[in-house]
Amino acid sequence: TVDKLGYPNKRPEKWAESFPVANGPRQSPIDIVPTQAQHDPSLKQLKLKYDPATTKGILNNGHSFQVDFTDDDSSSTLVGGPVIGIYRLRQFHFHWGSSDDKGSEHTIAGTRFPCELHLVHWNTKYPNFGEATSKPDGLAVVGVFLKIGSANPRLQKVLDALDDIRSKGRQTTFSNFDPKTLLPATLDFWTYEGSLTTPPLLESVTWIVLKDPVSVSPAQMAKFRSLLFTSEGEAPSCMVDNFRPPQPLKGRKVRASFK
Repeated sequence: TVDKLGYPNKRPEKWAESFPVANGPRQSPIDIVPTQAQHDPSLKQLKLKYDPATTKGILNNGHSFQVDFTDDDSSSTLVGGPVIGIYRLRQFHFHWGSSDDKGSEHTIAGTRFPCELHLVHWNTKYPNFGEATSKPDGLAVVGVFLKIGSANPRLQKVLDALDDIRSKGRQTTFSNFDPKTLLPATLDFWTYEGSLTTPPLLESVTWIVLKDPVSVSPAQMAKFRSLLFTSEGEAPSCMVDNFRPPQPLKGRKVRASFK
């Protein structure tokens, strides 16, 4: 799927050949234009409660790396914001560019950040993550922008693990990490109905994109770029530009939790 299609040769535009939903009505990411987003006072406060004990491992999946969580109980959850019910944390991953002026999937009025964090949650009204991925309200993904600034000490534990998963298919244990430490102090957000940004591009995501970015240093960004798209034994290809370009809004509304 993703591996065959990949990013190295700018292939996201070819995804529609294998996944017709790529041209669907609620594809992600999008360009968020703050002046066109509508403040919605009915949006609730976003409540994220994560238990570091649920962290179980870190993996290079050939298109990003992800930190996985056990999701068989409700100890790491998202409630409130634009969603109804309880959503459980499944994993988080990042998208980044080959240079510090690009990398995020969502853009703000056309501006791209060097990196974007996605925390993926699934709706517990469904029996499991797999079932939820195909439902219109199945997933809630929190997007966090990273902007170049001072080194982010809370990100360092994640980056220190990357040496062990440099090539595709590598995984290692990774434990006792609280993803809440990666979030900005204020959880103001934009929200819209969208999709996964990698194949199978399912239109099952309520996106919650946080307004405030967190900092990352140029050296920390270089660490992201030291990962490989390729497996051991293959000619190495650096993992960069693993983002999908913004997709047409097609009449969707973007709501803001703040004025």
